[in-house]
Amino acid sequence: LRSGIGAAARLAEAGVTPRVELPGVGENLMDHLELYVQQACTQPVSLNGRLTRFGKALIGARWLLRRDGLGASNHFEAGGFVRSAAGVAWPDIQFHFLPAAVRYDGRDAGTRHGFQAHVGPMRPESRGRLRLRGPRLADAPSIRFDYLAAEADREVFRRALRLTRELFAAAPLDPFRGEELAPGAAAQSDAELDAFVRAKAESAYHPCGTCAMGTGPTAVVDPECRVHGVRGLRVIDSSVFPDIPNGNLNAPTTMLADRTSDLVRGRPVLEPEPLPYFLDPAWPDRQRTNLNS
Repeated sequence: LRSGIGAAARLAEAGVTPRVELPGVGENLMDHLELYVQQACTQPVSLNGRLTRFGKALIGARWLLRRDGLGASNHFEAGGFVRSAAGVAWPDIQFHFLPAAVRYDGRDAGTRHGFQAHVGPMRPESRGRLRLRGPRLADAPSIRFDYLAAEADREVFRRALRLTRELFAAAPLDPFRGEELAPGAAAQSDAELDAFVRAKAESAYHPCGTCAMGTGPTAVVDPECRVHGVRGLRVIDSSVFPDIPNGNLNAPTTMLADRTSDLVRGRPVLEPEPLPYFLDPAWPDRQRTNLNS
């Protein structure tokens, strides 16, 4: 945008001389949101008992000295994907499980034992945008994600919360499951769950899409990541995704960079390697797979 590539009228408003008219630059901004569903733990087996200032110092010292112990893991060692509803071909809700009740930034980690699931929809329909406020690098941009603008996103979040509760109610957790800490047993209706989502949802740090690949009027790069209308310029990062990937962005961004480096150097396309995968044949009619049927 500061180079003059974007929607000419908006660039001029920001004090930038327009050079190439590409109205899609800065549009189509996407991200993954997630929530913490937290349970009290009835046995002293969670990390919360170790998250005092002294406890964290011991964890850090052990890792520095021996490279092992609790500091050798980020503790997101269990995760998974589920379908939000029947008729969804591929699982579209992601879980990360953590043996503690705590925020990402380490705040609100009481000494009371607990555990939690980080859960969120992977295919949001809401779209935001990034705009310039001024021509200088020091002028902070205007970034608006427009999270949850689409009703479909709010509906999937409700399903995600209810499915998480169903998982936490499973029999193997009976010896450990205490009261629900968040959203709390009182939050049951759609309106109550929506209020919890609005208050507590956080970014999973997966922004992408503002230089979308394609050939239409809002596309910014072609299938080889070359910027439309500009010679010798490519964009090679997650901003070229026209739709947000159904999972974390690290691997697809690495794959994009690896493939585009071959294109830049004129290397041939690798032969496809077919790998087996499972698709529930009854996915149009059921939300989950019964592997025993």
